[in-house]
Amino acid sequence: SLADGTSEPITVLEAVVRQTGIYAASRSGRLSVFWGDQIFVPTSPFNAAPTHHVDIMCTLEEEPPTAKVWKDKGLDKYGVIAVSGSGSGDAAQVEKVDHATAVRMLKNLGDIGRVGPSLGSFSVSAKILEALCEEFKGELEAKDGKLDTDPHFWMPLTLPQDEYISLMSQKGVEADESRSHHMRMTKMKDAFLAANSDLGLFGAVDVGSNACWWDYGQLKLYTTNNLKLTEDGPDADLLRRFFGVTSRDMNSEVSGVTVDKSACVFSCKAKSGSVGANVAMASVEAQEIQIGENAIVVNCAAKKIVAGKGAVLYNLISESEEGIVAEDGDVIVSVTDVEGSSMLLRSKTSICGGQAWKKVIEGNSSSFEDVHKQNRDADVSSIEKKRKELFKKASSSFGL
Repeated sequence: SLADGTSEPITVLEAVVRQTGIYAASRSGRLSVFWGDQIFVPTSPFNAAPTHHVDIMCTLEEEPPTAKVWKDKGLDKYGVIAVSGSGSGDAAQVEKVDHATAVRMLKNLGDIGRVGPSLGSFSVSAKILEALCEEFKGELEAKDGKLDTDPHFWMPLTLPQDEYISLMSQKGVEADESRSHHMRMTKMKDAFLAANSDLGLFGAVDVGSNACWWDYGQLKLYTTNNLKLTEDGPDADLLRRFFGVTSRDMNSEVSGVTVDKSACVFSCKAKSGSVGANVAMASVEAQEIQIGENAIVVNCAAKKIVAGKGAVLYNLISESEEGIVAEDGDVIVSVTDVEGSSMLLRSKTSICGGQAWKKVIEGNSSSFEDVHKQNRDADVSSIEKKRKELFKKASSSFGL
């Protein structure tokens, strides 16, 4: 609900800001970085004082990290945080390795106390941030190069050189390049710890092995977790509670529409049509809607909207007589610029966006990568304002 009494869907980013705010009080003087496309609700305490200059969030398992636990939990498929059993709380990171390889790589920790998948979100002290900025001052000033936190910061800071080289070779990085980078990070680390011994270097923040974790970063996860709103069960109940969903029909005017009892319809207006089972809809306005089961329709306005089974429609606006039409499994989104011009991007729920990132999918004029490059400096606030104006204009044109 907005201040003016109207309602509109909360974005994933807004939900992340809401959720991560619980960590603010315990992170004074630190920079916290969270994924903008995943939401987690911790079951472990979230107000503990930092003990390390870098701490990374993870879901630590309660069981000892035996080979069986490693395999049963599928830890070989994740970036994993391992915490020393010595009581220091020191941690290290490895990525997608089996138990035996992890034990070898993590020998610097001694006995491994607990392990679990990394969430990727982290916080750093002002001191280590300053040290990193100074170390990479040349690259920052030249705006040259690309470094990622996991492979280029956390792993070389916590793994032995040979193990780091071995792990990076799996990513196609030459041994000499990895060796040189590890030596650079080790030199920085040694100088930093000599001058800053008040905290450990790298630790873990456990969110709890039973934490709720809803990831929207891939199409299959976006659909899974949006459709979870329509499901039954503890995880679905908690998701609805987090988003403030108290009914499957909220702030909507759809009395002339036949809506399946399992569907979720939020802030929608329609005069006729039908909504199938396990549909998630938000901010949709149309004279007529025909929405197939397991479809997701968000921020769409048209005279008529037809969405096939499992289709995903996002930010679409049409004033045409035929309206918006999507077949089973279609994914159609609109990309709007500051002038209000829009282009449609099409895909299928069966297509992996990562694998197809550089390809021009049938029905599109550009690849996903090209569209990303064209819009990475876009003024999203101005675009959102313009999109809302276009939405209202279209909705008014057909009497809603």
